[in-house]
Amino acid sequence: MASSSSRGPCWVALALLLFVALVSTANGDELSAGYYEKTCPNVQHVVRSVMASRVAAQPRMAPAVLRLFFHDCFINGCDASVLLDATPFSPGEKDAEPNDSLTGYSVIDDIKSALEQGCPATVSCADVIALASRDAVALLGGPTWSVPLGRKDSRFAADPESTKKGLPSPKDNLGELVTMFAELNLDARDMTALSGAHTVGMANCETYRDRVYGGNGDIDPSFAEATRQTCQAPSGRAPFDVQTPMRFDNAYYRNLIARRGLLTSDQTLYGGGGLQDNLVEMYSADGEAFARDFAKAMVKMGNIPPPKGMPVEVRLKCSMANY
Repeated sequence: MASSSSRGPCWVALALLLFVALVSTANGDELSAGYYEKTCPNVQHVVRSVMASRVAAQPRMAPAVLRLFFHDCFINGCDASVLLDATPFSPGEKDAEPNDSLTGYSVIDDIKSALEQGCPATVSCADVIALASRDAVALLGGPTWSVPLGRKDSRFAADPESTKKGLPSPKDNLGELVTMFAELNLDARDMTALSGAHTVGMANCETYRDRVYGGNGDIDPSFAEATRQTCQAPSGRAPFDVQTPMRFDNAYYRNLIARRGLLTSDQTLYGGGGLQDNLVEMYSADGEAFARDFAKAMVKMGNIPPPKGMPVEVRLKCSMANY
């Protein structure tokens, strides 16, 4: 009995060493579309099935999940940190501006729960968001693409101030947007294509009030008047695209040319001349070109890693670290 109990601490120490080794090397793993081919071959089917069911019941969950992916990747890379609940020792990204309006968490939880039944402790929450956002776009009539997999989940969320500074603002101008995207290795073409995600979904009045009430020369007067009416309700919202608000198409760019961009950060993409205007005009006329560039940019954004040295793992529950 004595020898048996004496081995206990050794095994605990070994387990801890193995865990530390995993944490220190996980950020160096290369992503691959076939990452779960042997460990969870049904992963894509599970994600698609749950997404189809939830979006059929609540169509707004599709743009909500897509927005989750953007807000996750922009803060410390694509590490599912946006899903973490606050703890007594750490605030949650989801509670910081502008994340306090995010929804779709329950969809990710449903997918993760289904995967845990068939492939326990295998598929990261970060990969779930990446796959679910791809399927959200496809379910709304947009393109699909092969998603590189193998991400790990951060054990910690970013602090609220870093979260707020790291996300684009509805009031950003073109220069600010280009700089912010460039810091994530996303160029102006990526930024213009990714902004096309605003072809679906809605925004709260507080994000566009200044634009529609400001009398700016870069807004269509009839659009401004109609949009002002949405601010009369206590929790007023307006669709980014009035004509096809829940169809993933290239109408967003036609709206920009017509000076009907909902946010200042939308309209700033058009009107300054040069390459930027050329991109908007190309996407407005060629939906297939937009779909191709959007898919490429989504893969590129999805490859943004967490910072080196960040403790990561495969979370068993997306809203909390494993211990």
